[in-house]
Amino acid sequence: MLNQNPEQIARDHIDKQLIASGWIIQDKKKFNLAAGLGIAIREYQTDIGPADYVLFVDKKAVGIIEAKREEEGIHLTSVEEQSARYANAKLRLLNNDPLPFVYESTGEITRFTNYKDPKPRSRNVFSFHRPETFLQWMKEDKTLRARLHDIPTLPIEGLRDCQITAITHLEKSFKDQRPKALIQMATGAGKTFTAISFIYRLLKYSKAKRILFLVDTKNLGEQAEGEFRSYTASEDNRLFTELYGVTRLSSSFIPNDSQVYISTIQRMYSILKETELDESAEEENPNEQFFEPKTAVPVGYNEKVPIEFFDFVVIDECHRSIYNLWKQVLDYFDVFQIGLTATPDNRTFGYFNQNLVCDYGYEKAVIDGVLVPYNVFTVETQITKEGSTIKIGEKVDKRERLTRKKFWEALDEDEVYSGKQLDKDIVNPSTIRTIIRAVKENLPAMFPDRFLTPTLSKGEGDETEIGNSEILVDAYANGFEVPKLLIFAKTDSHAEDIIEIVREEFGEENKFCKKITYKSLEDPKSVLQQFRNDYYPRIAVTVDMIATGTDIRPLEVLLFMRDVKSRSYYEQMKGRGTRTCSVEELKAKGTPSARFSKDHFVIIDAIGVESSQKTDSRPLEKAPGVSLKDILANVAMGNTSEDMLTTLANRLIRLERQLSEKDKLKFAEQADGFTINHIVKQLLNAYDPDTLTNSETGIRNVMRGFAPIEIEKAIETEKQKLIEAAVAVFHNPDLRDFIVDIRKKYDQIIDVVNIDAITNIGWVKDHASASSALIEDFKSWIESHKDEITALQLFYAQDYRHRTFTYKMIKELSEKLKTEKPLLAPLTVWRAYEQLEKTNGSTKSELIALVSLIRRVSGIDTMLTAYDKTVDKNFQNWIFKKNAGQHNAFTEDQMQWLRMMKDYVANSFHIDRDDFDLSPFNAEGGLSKMWQLFGEETDVIINELNEVLAA
Repeated sequence: MLNQNPEQIARDHIDKQLIASGWIIQDKKKFNLAAGLGIAIREYQTDIGPADYVLFVDKKAVGIIEAKREEEGIHLTSVEEQSARYANAKLRLLNNDPLPFVYESTGEITRFTNYKDPKPRSRNVFSFHRPETFLQWMKEDKTLRARLHDIPTLPIEGLRDCQITAITHLEKSFKDQRPKALIQMATGAGKTFTAISFIYRLLKYSKAKRILFLVDTKNLGEQAEGEFRSYTASEDNRLFTELYGVTRLSSSFIPNDSQVYISTIQRMYSILKETELDESAEEENPNEQFFEPKTAVPVGYNEKVPIEFFDFVVIDECHRSIYNLWKQVLDYFDVFQIGLTATPDNRTFGYFNQNLVCDYGYEKAVIDGVLVPYNVFTVETQITKEGSTIKIGEKVDKRERLTRKKFWEALDEDEVYSGKQLDKDIVNPSTIRTIIRAVKENLPAMFPDRFLTPTLSKGEGDETEIGNSEILVDAYANGFEVPKLLIFAKTDSHAEDIIEIVREEFGEENKFCKKITYKSLEDPKSVLQQFRNDYYPRIAVTVDMIATGTDIRPLEVLLFMRDVKSRSYYEQMKGRGTRTCSVEELKAKGTPSARFSKDHFVIIDAIGVESSQKTDSRPLEKAPGVSLKDILANVAMGNTSEDMLTTLANRLIRLERQLSEKDKLKFAEQADGFTINHIVKQLLNAYDPDTLTNSETGIRNVMRGFAPIEIEKAIETEKQKLIEAAVAVFHNPDLRDFIVDIRKKYDQIIDVVNIDAITNIGWVKDHASASSALIEDFKSWIESHKDEITALQLFYAQDYRHRTFTYKMIKELSEKLKTEKPLLAPLTVWRAYEQLEKTNGSTKSELIALVSLIRRVSGIDTMLTAYDKTVDKNFQNWIFKKNAGQHNAFTEDQMQWLRMMKDYVANSFHIDRDDFDLSPFNAEGGLSKMWQLFGEETDVIINELNEVLAA
C-alpha cells in the first residue's frame, strides 16, 4: 500500500510470516480464541500498555511479539528489556503467568527468547515458530537447552583420544548454549563415527526430537547411512537403527517419524524451495561448480518443514557447505549447528564463531599413528611442462569427445598447444604412456619388499635403484606385486585413455585396471568394493567419485594426472591414502606379498599438483571458463537469478549457431517440443522490465479493492510463474545431459607426432630441506642425550664392541624419543634419510630403525643400513673367519642353530641363556639342545655372537 509508514510496513511483513507459520491474526476488538490452535491478537492491552502482538495457543496466552520498523534491526537486543516487561505484565481480562516465548521483529530480522531455558538468551530466527510447537514445549518439564545439562559423562572405552576430546568439548559447548561448533578431524580419524556417537547421546539423554545430517554428495550420504546402520551403541549394545529411525532423503517427501535424517544440502535446498530435484544433481560436489550468482536465490518459509523441525544439524565437509546458495539452508533452521571437516579455512572458523571444539589435524593424527605420512615422487615430462607444436599439413587423427569416433584430417595451420590443453583440446598418447611407464619402472624401488616370489635375482647387498631398467625386468619377472594405486584423471575421456595405456604398459588384462566414476557403465559401487577388498583391480582411475569420503585402507599410491586448484579439495583427495592398514588387512584385502603394516603412502605427482597455486576462495560471479554443465546444474537446483538465466540464454544462442538441423530437432524432442530460440526468449523475458511492468499493471487492474498485501503477493507469484515457465524444461536431466553432450562433439586432436620424454623424475626436492631439518633435529636430540641414556652411552663408548645393549634399553630409548619428540619417530627419520642419500635395505620395525639410525648418526656406519643387513654381513664375516684354514668349522645342525641366533639378535639386539626358553629356540629343544650341539663352547658362542653381530 502506498504512503504506509515504516511501522505499518514492518507489521505487514510480520503478519505475512505469522500466517505462513500457522497463526490466525485477529484484532483486539474482534478476537475469537476458538478460531484455531494459534491466535495472534494485535495491540492487546496489558497493565503497562498495549503489546504489539500477544500469542495464544489453545486459548492460553504463551508469548508476545514486539514489532519495530526495519531501521531498528540493529537495535533489537536493546528492545529485549521492553519485550520482557510486556511478557511479565498482566493481560487485560486474564490472570496470567509470565509469558515464556518472546520475539522482537522488524519483519526482516526476528529474534527469539525462550524464558523457560536456563540462562535465557535471544537468538536470530528465520521466521516464527508454529503454534503446535509451543503447545508441545509447554507440556515439557524441561526445554532442550535444559536437558543438555542432563547428558552424563562420556564412557571412553573404545574411543580414540581425539574422539573423546571432540565429544566432551562439544557437549560442553551445548551446555554453554553456543549455537555453532566446529570439529576438525583429519580424514580417516573417524569423523562420522564421532558424529554418530554424539548424535546417539543427544537422542538418548537430551531427548532431541530430530537431527539432520547434511552432506553434499549422494555418495557421502550413502556412506553415512551405512555407518549409522552398522553403529552399535556401547552403552546399549544394540544397533543404532534398532533404537532410532534413520532416513536418507531421496525425494521431496520428508517423513516425520524418524529421528535422524540424512540429506544432501542440494536436496534440502530444493525441499525448502518446493522444487523437484533429480538425483543426478546430488552426484557431484557443488563446491566444484564454477558459477555463483551475485545474490543467492532466497529460500522462503516452508510449512511442511518449519524452522523448528530439527533440533541439531550436523554438516559434513562443512568447509564446502557454508557459502551463498547453501548457507541459506543452515540459516533457515532454528538449530544447533555442528560442522565436521578435515580442512577448515579462515571462513570456516569465522562461520562457526571460532568455536573449535576439536583440533585434530593430519600431523597430530600421524604422530598418534591414526594416519600414515606420505612421500612425494615427481614425474615431469617435456610436453606437460612446455607443450608442443604440430606442423601445418600434418595428417592427424581427430576424435569426437563424446563418441570417440576418429577420422583423419590434414592441419591447415600450425597447431601450437600448451601443457594445460592436454587431454582437453589435445590428446598426446605419448605423454600418458611416458608417465605410466615411469610409474611402472619406479614402483619396485618404492616398494622393494613386494614380491610374490622370495627375492630378486641380484647379488648380495645390491640395491634397487630408481629408474634401473635391468632391475625392472627382474622385478616384474620375479613377481613384483603392484600396490593398490589410484589415478586421478581430468575427464572421463582422459580416464579411458589412461586405462587403455595402463593395461598395455603393465601387460595386464581388463580386471587389472578399472574406472570408478559416476558415468562408469559398470556399477561404480561394485568396482569400488572390489578395489577396496579384492585382489583386482590393482589400479583404479577416477575423475570425481572417490575424491572424498571413501575409505580404502589398502591404498598405497596416489597418481595425480589432473591439477587441483582448491586447497581443501586437494587435501581431501590426498586423504584417500592416509588410512592405516595392518599387515593382516593388507594381505587379506588384495596385497598378499605385504610383509609389514602400511606405514606411509606415496603421491606420484605427474602434473605439478604439489607446486601449483592453491586457493580457498570461492569463484566470483561470471568467472571466466564457467562450464555449460555447471550453469545447467545451477538452474536445475533453483538458482534462477537474472544473471544466471541471462548467461544460460547467451550460451544457448551460441550453441544454436553451431548445431546441425538434425541436432536442433533432437534438442526439441528432449525439450517438450520447444526450440532453442523459444526457450531463449522465455529466459530473457523472465526478467524483462517491459514484460514485468505489463504483468504488474494487469494484476493491479484486476485486483482493485484487494488488500495491498494480497496484490503484492499476486504480483510476486506471477513473476515466479514467468521464471518457472522459463526454466521448466531444464528440470529434465535427459535434456541437460543432451545439451552438455552435444557440446562435447567438438573434435579433439590426437597428437601422435610429438613423442614425450621425462625431464625430471625423483623424490620432490622441496622435501629435501624438510628432511634435512628433521635429520639435524634427530642428531641434536641424540647428541644432547648421549651421556644420560644407557643405550646411547654404549653406542658412543670407546669400548662399545665389548659391551652389550638389550631390547629393553632400546625400547626405553624409543619411548623417551617419542614422548619428547613425537615428530622424530624412527620410521619418519628413516624416510627422511631415504630422500637425501642412498640407504642399504629397508626398515622392518621402529626399534630396528632406531638402532640403524643411531649407528649412522654416531659414525659406526657411513651409510644408513638396515640393522638386520648389518647383522647378516657380520655373521657371514664371522663364519668365514671360523672356516679359515679348515673346510667347515660347524656342522649343518650347528649352522641352523647359529642362523636362528643371528636372526634373534637382528630383532632383539642381544641374546642370553634365558632367551633359549623363547621362540624359536624352545620349539627346537631350548638351551639343552644348544649344549648338545656346542657343549662347553655354548657361553663362548653366545658372548662372541653378541659382540661380533653388533659390530
